[in-house]
Amino acid sequence: MRIRDVKLYKVSTTVRYEGVFWEERLLRPIDVYPEHDAEKPGEWNVKSVGENLYRIQGTFVEIESDEGLKGVFGPIGAPIGDIEAFIVSRRLKPLLVGADPFEREKLWDKMYRLLVHGRKGYAMMAISAVDCALWDLLGKALNKPVYVLLGGPTRDKIQAYASMLGFSIDPSEAGKRAEEYVEKGFKSMKWFLRYGPQHGIKGFERNVNLVKAVRDAVGYDVDIMVDAWMSWNVDYSFKMACALDRYEVLWLEEPLMPDDLAGYMRLKEKMRSAGLSIKLAGGEHEYTRWGFKILIDNQVFDILQPDIAWAGGITETLKICSIASASGIQVIPHTAVMAATLNLAFGLPANVIPLAEYLVKWNIVNQAVYGTQYHPISGEFDRPKLPGLGLEFRKDAEKVELGFHFPGEP
Repeated sequence: MRIRDVKLYKVSTTVRYEGVFWEERLLRPIDVYPEHDAEKPGEWNVKSVGENLYRIQGTFVEIESDEGLKGVFGPIGAPIGDIEAFIVSRRLKPLLVGADPFEREKLWDKMYRLLVHGRKGYAMMAISAVDCALWDLLGKALNKPVYVLLGGPTRDKIQAYASMLGFSIDPSEAGKRAEEYVEKGFKSMKWFLRYGPQHGIKGFERNVNLVKAVRDAVGYDVDIMVDAWMSWNVDYSFKMACALDRYEVLWLEEPLMPDDLAGYMRLKEKMRSAGLSIKLAGGEHEYTRWGFKILIDNQVFDILQPDIAWAGGITETLKICSIASASGIQVIPHTAVMAATLNLAFGLPANVIPLAEYLVKWNIVNQAVYGTQYHPISGEFDRPKLPGLGLEFRKDAEKVELGFHFPGEP
C-alpha cells in the first residue's frame, strides 16, 4: 500500500444547543494587557446562525492510499488550523505521497528532520495531524481499532473527568452545573479560574469563591481540579494553592508560562515546603519526548498532560508515556480530539493513563462533523469499536478542499 494523496478540507455542519454556547472564557497570558482582558468570549469556530442553532467548522487532513482507503484526522490546529494545513500541504505532502504508510517511524523522523525549525508549535501540530491520520489509515487497512495495534485493549472502560470550559463561573450557576454533572456520573471535574494577579484581591477571592461553591455543591467524594492556563506568576500561584488546599483540590494546572522552568521548580519547592497536598499538572503546551524529558528530569509536574494532536501524534506520545512510566509519573492527556485520546488510553495500562479528559463543550465542537462521536456514559467511556480511530465525516457535512498556492504557481 502506498500513499496516493494528501488533502486538506474545511468541514462544517450545524448543531443545536439550547442557550448561549460560550458563557465564559478562560484567563489567557495576553490578558495582562487590559485591552485584551476586557475581551468577551469569542466564537471559537462556533457561530450562531439561528435560535439555538450554531454553525461549526474546522480544518481536517485526509490521507488517501492507492487502495482507496482514507485516514482522517482533525480538527487540526488551535483553533483555526490554517497555518498547520499550509505546512502539511506545502512541506509534508511531498514527503508522504508515494510512501508506505506502515513505515510510520521513518515518516515521523523524516517530518521532524525536515521541520527542524518547527520542533514546537504549529509545525509540530502539523506533524501530529499527519501522524494521527496515518494511524487511522493503518487501522482501517488492518480492520482493527488503533488501540489493538498498540497492544490493547487493556480495559473495558475508562473513567472520564468533565472539563468545564465555557460554562458560567458565577458561583451559584457553577454550583448548579457541578451538581448536574455529578448526577450524570462524573466523579471528577475541572474548572477554569478567570482571574490572575492583575485582578487584585477581588479577583483572588472570586477564584476561591468559585472553588468553594463547587466543593459545597458536590461534597468531598468528587475530585475538583483547577486550570490557570499559563496566566499567573510564582507568588500568586503559591498563595492560590495555599487557599485552595483546604478544599482538597486534586491538581493546579499550568499556572505559569510553559517555558518558565525555573519558576515551576521554585513553585514546586514552595508547595512541598508548605506541606500542600494539591498537585501540579501541566505539559499541554509542551512537545515531543525531548521536551517532556526535561520536565520529567526536573520533576516539574506530578501529572503530565501532552495533547496527542499537538505533541507529536500517537507515535510520539507513546514515547512520552514510556518515559513518564519509567519515572512513575501518570499521563492524563489534554484532549483536542477525543478519538485519539481514547485509542491511546485503551492501548496502555491504567496506571499509565488513569483518566480521560472530556472537554464538555469542545467535544461538541470537535466531533460535530463526524458520524461516530465519543461521549461518556455515566462518567465512563466504552472502548471504540470502529477500525482505525473511527473517524468518518457525516454524509451531510459540507467539505471544501483547501489549496495552497503562491502567485504564479499552477
